[in-house]
Amino acid sequence: MTAFRPSERVRIGGPAGALEALVAEVARPASLHAIVCHPHPLYGGTMDNKVVTTLARALHECNVPTVRFNFRGVGASEGSYDEGRGETEDADAVARWAAQRWPASGLIVAGFSFGAYVALRLAARAKTARLITIAPPVQRFDFSGLATPDCPWLIVQGEADELVDSGAVSAWAAVSSPRPHLVMLPGVGHFFHGSLHELRDAVIAEIRSG
Repeated sequence: MTAFRPSERVRIGGPAGALEALVAEVARPASLHAIVCHPHPLYGGTMDNKVVTTLARALHECNVPTVRFNFRGVGASEGSYDEGRGETEDADAVARWAAQRWPASGLIVAGFSFGAYVALRLAARAKTARLITIAPPVQRFDFSGLATPDCPWLIVQGEADELVDSGAVSAWAAVSSPRPHLVMLPGVGHFFHGSLHELRDAVIAEIRSG
């Protein structure tokens, strides 16, 4: 298991002002680095959400350094909520910052719920080596016009999700091209209560699959 280094708190310049972020390095980084996008800002979503931190820890176990950050208007990040448009610009700014920090490695874009929507939007415009979307809210935001990524793509969805219709996610994944790898977790709700280890295992298996 990769030993965690203390997280470094940084401020990254974004289009609406400075963004609060936490950088976590690994001792022997792989050829990838990751940014992790949090759930909806208007419903308590922050970079300290337990699904977001589980994602970051799983990536660490695969020797991937991470940046998790607060969208505009969340925590110490400047600006205000912008319905996914501005948040995509925020994520793009973080991705460009990360590319300068780890210039020789590929980008993993990961996100949970609203953050999965932003992650998919970012993957359509930024060179992305892997995409990880957890509980993508396909019925709450317009996914129909979003380009699907030309890279390995993992979706993890709880079958008993009370906020995101798991059937709608399955149907969307089935018609997406290229087809994502969908991991459906029986009995698991939106916030993965008691099931974070299953999420962790799915992410680790995906990254280690090559």
